[in-house]
Amino acid sequence: MSTPDLHQQSLVELRAHLASKQLSATELAQHFLQRAQADTHHAFLAFNEEATLAQAAAAQQRIDAGDTSPLLGLPIAHKDIFVTRDYPTTAGSRILEGYRSPFDATVVQRLADAGMVTVGKLSCDEFAMGSANENVAVPSAKPQAVTNPWDVSRIPGGSSGGSAAAVAARLAPAATGTDTGGSIRQPAAFCGITGIKPTYGRASRYGMVAFASSLDQAGPMARSAEDCALLLSALCGPDLDRDSTSLNVATEDFSRLLKAPQGDKPLAKAGQAGGALKVGIPTEFFGDGLASDVRAAIDAALKQLEQLGAHLVPIALPRTELSIPVYYIIAPAEASSNLSRFDGVKFGHRAKDFTDLADMYEKTRSEGFGDEVKRRIMIGSYVLSHGYYDAYYLQAQKIRRMIADDFQTAFQQCDVIAGPVAPTVAWKLGDKSDDPLANYLADIFTLPASLAGLPGMSLPVGFGEANMPVGMQLMGNYLQEAQLLNVAHQFQLHTQHHLQTPGGAA
Repeated sequence: MSTPDLHQQSLVELRAHLASKQLSATELAQHFLQRAQADTHHAFLAFNEEATLAQAAAAQQRIDAGDTSPLLGLPIAHKDIFVTRDYPTTAGSRILEGYRSPFDATVVQRLADAGMVTVGKLSCDEFAMGSANENVAVPSAKPQAVTNPWDVSRIPGGSSGGSAAAVAARLAPAATGTDTGGSIRQPAAFCGITGIKPTYGRASRYGMVAFASSLDQAGPMARSAEDCALLLSALCGPDLDRDSTSLNVATEDFSRLLKAPQGDKPLAKAGQAGGALKVGIPTEFFGDGLASDVRAAIDAALKQLEQLGAHLVPIALPRTELSIPVYYIIAPAEASSNLSRFDGVKFGHRAKDFTDLADMYEKTRSEGFGDEVKRRIMIGSYVLSHGYYDAYYLQAQKIRRMIADDFQTAFQQCDVIAGPVAPTVAWKLGDKSDDPLANYLADIFTLPASLAGLPGMSLPVGFGEANMPVGMQLMGNYLQEAQLLNVAHQFQLHTQHHLQTPGGAA
């Protein structure tokens, strides 16, 4: 078949072409490789054409043998926070530049086992620390911030900005991301794509370069909820022997609810006991800090949910504002511990000139870490230090528990929670690079679900200022990913927002 429009199609559509033998997995891989290698958004960091085509050839053999696996032969790109044997892994940091892992992360391996074909590795904020993908330190000769395909003068969001930009610009039909405080949902919203963070522990953290171990979680990013459901089904599952935070919950088909016939009001029977879906609307998410253009798009999306049969229910999440100070105590504390392994002894960057071991540590870490990483290490070391642990870290953990309790109270009144992903649309490159606190405040709506370990997702629902995408966030109770994906899927069946393409993706 003709290939020029392949990149405009979903994973489901591309798989149908492969099944009908209209094209081969190798032809599909070559198409996306060509697009990715011509990337002008600085989304990609590394390619390995030989490995890509070898995976495609192996996938085609499985197709020819009658294998009907839903992701077989489909291209994907991985955030450079996952270790990979065939590609360098840097986590966006100079301290890991050139590092090659002897194994693949579990998420990478599971998608490969499903038959997916890796196109390349994607840029991210250094050690996944950032909300704009401007904290990129590799390649060290000329590090480049990723640009938003909808407006190259704006940020794509972070830390999974490379993943979001690659999918939005149609350089890859799907990508992996990680979400510590919103780093799948926020860039998905800013780039007009769909992304989901599952319940903490659903996806193995083995082989994911750690930032904050009690928060980090992998998830998929793609054009639609239907595509994300297929990806999530493949990458989730217990990994008890290798990841102590992995949930002992069986793998499930997250697309199962999407397949049933729904009618004109699919959400009228999607709630508890077959009743109408109750959508909780937190009053704290719609205050003065929410930009009017974002609010207009979210309000229109909520009306659409009502038209599909859902009931809107006002709820309270009273500790929403506390999520920022709580997160920026807990996450840096865990980061200061996790990043202590990067010292120049066993792997990664090592300073060339030093006098003794202590001097080597100091110079290696000073040269290898960027400003934001150093900032968080220092904050984390401070709040864990003697005399401050009880005052800061312990108190933050107590409030974290209260935030989780607030959600459980809310879920007694509703099935899912909906609201904005971010207070504004994507801002201009450099606008907040000198103001870390302004970056932190952009995460206020995504942090609560992360602290509680709940599943959350973003789906495109319209456009705001300067015709930039707006995303709506859906949050569910523990292990309710299938319900979230079904709500998003029904919304997308009746709207066209997720089909919109930025000019640079034609």
